[in-house]
Amino acid sequence: MTMEVVAYDPSWPDLAAAAIAELTPVLRGTVTEIEHIGSTAVPGLAAKPTIDLMAAVTGFAAVEAREDALAGLGYQRHTNGMTDRLLYARLHRGRRTHLLHVVTVETWPTRNQRILRDYLRAHPDEAERYATLKRGLAAAGTHPGDYARAKTALVQELTDRARAERGLPPVPVWEKGGR
Repeated sequence: MTMEVVAYDPSWPDLAAAAIAELTPVLRGTVTEIEHIGSTAVPGLAAKPTIDLMAAVTGFAAVEAREDALAGLGYQRHTNGMTDRLLYARLHRGRRTHLLHVVTVETWPTRNQRILRDYLRAHPDEAERYATLKRGLAAAGTHPGDYARAKTALVQELTDRARAERGLPPVPVWEKGGR
């Protein structure tokens, strides 16, 4: 299995908006906010072609009660070691096209993914630095299971800067249990 990192696709924001529009009625009354996050949400940034979304909820149980409806849209519960959220993956022809991260409203304002997205949007030189690393990892044949860990040092550095700009303390970015 190889890791695919592609040039920025200007259709990604539209794909995210369409996914949000599909999810909104299914999650009505449970979600307080939903946004496009991740590399596909940063104009010009090379990325894996997977649309990442993050939704804020007051409690996980209400979303879990709607998992059949989410499955109707193609979203299946996914477990990858992150214990502070619900995670749903959407696949098309065996390829992951979307990820939906469901987090609590209490953690929403300080979520690293949102903070880093905004930082990279405001700092295109840092976004290019990140893209160079990602393209290099893909070209080296990095296994998809090792890809996130291989990016961690740079993501930590950039996230620390982004959090500092907001007056927030640094926190570890690796979320999949164990280091």
